[in-house]
Amino acid sequence: MATRLISNLSSLSLQSRLGNSKPNSFKLKPFTTTTTPIFKLSLAAITVRASSTAFVETPPADQIEVQNEANNSNRILACPVCFDPFSLIGFPGLSVESPSGSSFECSTCKKTYFGNETHLELTVSSGAKNYGESMPASTEIFRTPLVSFLYERGWRQSFSVWGGFPGPEKEFELSKDFLKPVLGGSIIDASCGSGLFSRLFAKSGLFSHVVALDYSENMLKQCYEFIKQEANFPKENITLVRADISRLPFATSSVDAVHAGAALHCWPSPSTAVAEISRVLRPGGVFVATTYILDGPFDFVPFLKDGTKRVRQVSGSQIFLSEGQLEDLCTACGLVGFTTVRNRLFVMISATKPS
Repeated sequence: MATRLISNLSSLSLQSRLGNSKPNSFKLKPFTTTTTPIFKLSLAAITVRASSTAFVETPPADQIEVQNEANNSNRILACPVCFDPFSLIGFPGLSVESPSGSSFECSTCKKTYFGNETHLELTVSSGAKNYGESMPASTEIFRTPLVSFLYERGWRQSFSVWGGFPGPEKEFELSKDFLKPVLGGSIIDASCGSGLFSRLFAKSGLFSHVVALDYSENMLKQCYEFIKQEANFPKENITLVRADISRLPFATSSVDAVHAGAALHCWPSPSTAVAEISRVLRPGGVFVATTYILDGPFDFVPFLKDGTKRVRQVSGSQIFLSEGQLEDLCTACGLVGFTTVRNRLFVMISATKPS
């Protein structure tokens, strides 16, 4: 019964994002990366641990130049209204265990933001008592307790069957190759869901600090529970943040990398979101994302382009019809060096903020 429920929900989700489609033929492009300078970072020392899947080669720890400066992770946070850095009240640094005792005040608008038991609440509407906003269906569905619970219990795994996603471990290894120029820096896992990749980034030791960011309170609660259940998890290297992808609570040019797994097509306005990502990336910072593309035989489907507009109007989901659309999106938002890797409907993209 549980298996049938997971299968049905997965099919409904994919139909809302892709239409009633079947994967196209296997298509794999050569894996290429953009050459960008490696920065000399002023962040806490890190330890590189071996990954369970040897898909790409990762440089050893002594090749990642890092200076030891404590509590630098909290400097990336900023007011989502003013984008000015916060004054930290309470804890001297950030970790998965600090939210309930943390509060932040904007030096410009004087608004104060607080942490709860599981995450930091950093949406613009945080603290409002009589005002609330609803998001499109493609966003709201992931805020439900049922979908949040099922996400790593069958929902995400079904993407390999329907869309050609290679599986979390291989996706993680692929993303590491794109992220090589910024290893040792800070990374935001945007629209992290239940933290599947956030936890992999934190456990890898390849980044000084990981921010697991999502709009869904229930997804962040699931992430928190998974972290608590895992022995020897590096809790000091990860922070959970609730925020809107179109209004990121980070200072301009403050983070080294942003990752977004199977999320780009769910964002209400991909251009607004990618523009925000471009804003918060440091010069040379890397954006890596995965999504679906309906191309190949789907190019001959009559009225497909008009149909995608109707799907977007109803569900809020974006359907991409070509790699060119994704490249235009990144270019329009000030990112360069666009590269991709494909497998059927699955595509991983990467672009860089100019140095």
